[in-house]
Amino acid sequence: MSEPSPEVSTPDQATLSFLDVDGVRLRVSVRGTGTPLLIITGIGASLDLTVPFERELTALGIQAISFDAPGVGESTAYDWPRRMPGIARTVAGLLDGLGYNQVDVLGVSLGGVIAQQFAHQFPERVRRLVLCATGPGVVGLGGIPGSPRALIALTNRRRYTSPEYYRRVAGSLYGGQARTDPDALLHGSVARFAQRPSLRGYLGQLYAISFWTGVPWLWRLRQPTLVLTGDDDPIIPVLNGKILTRCIPDARLHIMKGGGHLFLLERPAETAELVADFLHGPRVSPVAPTADRPI
Repeated sequence: MSEPSPEVSTPDQATLSFLDVDGVRLRVSVRGTGTPLLIITGIGASLDLTVPFERELTALGIQAISFDAPGVGESTAYDWPRRMPGIARTVAGLLDGLGYNQVDVLGVSLGGVIAQQFAHQFPERVRRLVLCATGPGVVGLGGIPGSPRALIALTNRRRYTSPEYYRRVAGSLYGGQARTDPDALLHGSVARFAQRPSLRGYLGQLYAISFWTGVPWLWRLRQPTLVLTGDDDPIIPVLNGKILTRCIPDARLHIMKGGGHLFLLERPAETAELVADFLHGPRVSPVAPTADRPI
């Protein structure tokens, strides 16, 4: 593992660097100061896509740490694809390289799955957990299926390579604001199309999530957890958030009314305020889980 090498510092206090860890070279962003929050993006999404949300977080005393997943953006791909436990080990190595013993973790969509896996494998490294637009498992293994049209669209990466295709499918794929104004989710940036995932990286992410479920062990998670879900999400129906909240002992649910799959980009200020309030708030002791806790 090598020390992170600073690359550039932007005017809004984000520092980009590259870190060699676990056989891959990861591009990493650290923005602002305060309570450290690791942000794990969804399938094919580079760290650039969460910048509007991160800017809102840093104004509320949260330090945003994000990275390009292996094979996405400017990070190199794994030599061989990993399952979820292997990806969680890479995340642990990333935090080691950056010098963080414990952080809060926020995961979006596929990133929410990685966040669950990481909290399960490395519970001492996660203080609080925020799960956005994600579920307890793939379809048939705890997860409730979304729109067939949306799920089919997820199997290819064309929405990251073609602006025209993105605009054509955004409404049916992401729901929410994308139904009427897909360009609004871009926030005037071309990052979605400039930092596209490689085919190898995208297929690796699909492989990692296939047959995954957290249902057998979610009841063991001890971290206070905030579950955020949109009620107009074609990919992850709102029932998945309700299942997560039921499975995790110390979890609370907030439903974004009219929110689509990308509500972090639709309402970055509102979402950041919800997250900051949760991360800065007091812990409420949950009822202790038992081995026969119904899930």
